[in-house]
Amino acid sequence: MNDMKRQSGLSMIELLIALAISSFLILGITQVYIDNQRHYLFQQSQSGNLDSGRFASLLLDQYLGKAGYRRTPSSLLETSFPARAASDGCMAFSAGASVTNLATDEGVGFCLRYQPQVSGDLDCQGVASNTTFTQAFPSNLAASDLIVLAFKYEPGASTALQNGRLLCKSLNATTPQFTEQLTGIADMRVDFGIGSSDVLSKEVTSYVPQKDWTTSSGAIRSVRYSLLMASATGQRDSDDSKVLTDWLAVAPDATKTRLQTGDNKRIYQVVGSTQTVRNLMP
Repeated sequence: MNDMKRQSGLSMIELLIALAISSFLILGITQVYIDNQRHYLFQQSQSGNLDSGRFASLLLDQYLGKAGYRRTPSSLLETSFPARAASDGCMAFSAGASVTNLATDEGVGFCLRYQPQVSGDLDCQGVASNTTFTQAFPSNLAASDLIVLAFKYEPGASTALQNGRLLCKSLNATTPQFTEQLTGIADMRVDFGIGSSDVLSKEVTSYVPQKDWTTSSGAIRSVRYSLLMASATGQRDSDDSKVLTDWLAVAPDATKTRLQTGDNKRIYQVVGSTQTVRNLMP
């Protein structure tokens, strides 16, 4: 009598069923991983836009808030801010004016000036002012004591919109040169708020696009700016972006073409603010 027991393994059908089930599980796990990775990249890009936007807003608001600052409040604006001829990429400052336009060939931006708040006050390039205060309210400061800055937007190539930069230079330097303050900007807009010619009236009656403003347009009483922040390419699932669509609705044709050409599913964020010029508003 044969006492040996027969042993049987998996049949081919059972093996194929097991492999099919395993494949479905692996595909599901892989899809979850891909979705999580895409979500992570989206959040990182959006976070980068928000961080860059906050920094840009803080930087611009800080210096626009200084425009027109007088160490001695009782001094006359025309005395503290004498007329200054056009130079180094800035249009002329009229007497009493603390904000003016960039030269027409410089692009988007503005120029501003203010008196140092403290001895050795730093400008946007980290250079200390030569002015030293020995009393709280000096009787008179020379025009050479004023800190004069120019802010300018430099767009990136259409294939690298995220490389657009915000630049700044100090006109107090021996050889003024722009230095980078921030990158990640796809586009920038600036408008100047102007009022009536009556010096007693401090109301802003209209806004003029920066490119259209000249010294005869009226005193600049407020500055309104908007920045379009952009991520790297391929971070957006959908073909359309409402943020970009809204921005393009009022963009010049050349800017619209550049942004549409370089879109390639980027993520966008808009930041902006309106800053009144010190002593020129209620």
